[in-house]
Amino acid sequence: MADATGEYRDPQALVQTDWLEASLADPALRIYDCTTYLLPADAETEAPYIVQSGRADYDNAHIPGADFLDLQGELSDNGTRLRFMAPSEAQFSAAMSRHGIGAGTRVILYSAGNIMWATRLWWMLRAFGFDRAAVLDGGWDKWIAEGRAISTEPSSYPPAQFTARPRPGLIVDKGSVLDAIDDDGACVINALNEQYFLGEEPSRYGRPGRIPGSVGVSAATLIDPDTNAFVSLPQAQARFDSAGVGRDDRIIAYCGGGISATIDLFLLHQLGYDDLTLYDASMGEWARDESLPIERG
Repeated sequence: MADATGEYRDPQALVQTDWLEASLADPALRIYDCTTYLLPADAETEAPYIVQSGRADYDNAHIPGADFLDLQGELSDNGTRLRFMAPSEAQFSAAMSRHGIGAGTRVILYSAGNIMWATRLWWMLRAFGFDRAAVLDGGWDKWIAEGRAISTEPSSYPPAQFTARPRPGLIVDKGSVLDAIDDDGACVINALNEQYFLGEEPSRYGRPGRIPGSVGVSAATLIDPDTNAFVSLPQAQARFDSAGVGRDDRIIAYCGGGISATIDLFLLHQLGYDDLTLYDASMGEWARDESLPIERG
């Protein structure tokens, strides 16, 4: 699948709504709604937000044949105050097997409201060694806007055997980020909106600001607001070029909770960048740890 003026490095990792509707009967497809919502937290708590599963909306309507993946409930480490931290290999493998993902299956991921939930699951599957996953461009919003088929019947797939083959370095901790601050060969990318990158507004994560030396490429600027689909590859390339992201850099992307940064990583992957990683804890950890440096302005 080619962009209007550029080529995707991994065309099988991005599918369009018309292709998916025509392929719904393919027995190898495994389609998943990954929708999650972030609700305002009570002011007296330290939590940056309340996580709400999109399961109720899935029950109301979803793409025919799709199953539901609960990112926080079953695909995150719930033994930490931080939300959306990657689970253990055993936990992830058990969940994927339970939902029918295994050898010979092709996974299609979509979400409502923001494509970042689908890209987060795509990145996690990649980190655990599974490469036959794709994101639905525009997600549920585009699907509905085009009047495509929907279902209200719960769906699931036969259990399978998911074999994890973790790729070291695709998800890193604060130690790797600290090392990158003084590394001329590294580029740390902040995917939050500009006002949070600059520290101009109070942060729900703790101290306002950013990781020192990081550059800003807001994930929101990589999505077409009219269609909820990705911007073109040339547009994405221009955003990264403007921020000074080099092709030979060791790139670490972060955001508030390791979710929206995967939009940047998905497009960097499609643009042909090789050394890509995610700071999983992101500002949820960094902003509250007084021992870690922060900068504003």
